[in-house]
Amino acid sequence: MFVDFRDQPPPPPWQPPRRRPRLTARQEKTLAAIIGVNVVLLLVAPIGGATLIGALALLFR
Repeated sequence: MFVDFRDQPPPPPWQPPRRRPRLTARQEKTLAAIIGVNVVLLLVAPIGGATLIGALALLFR
């Protein structure tokens, strides 16, 4: 099947995608603080959860 594209306008010129702006110094500090808190909680939260489960087990014993 033949499709006639002679009446179609040409496609727009290609442009590279826009880059997102870099983080400001304040945003970098905030992001580092959030990541730091998450790493600390990654280590502390399981111990705290196990302690609470142990306390509840002793309470209902």
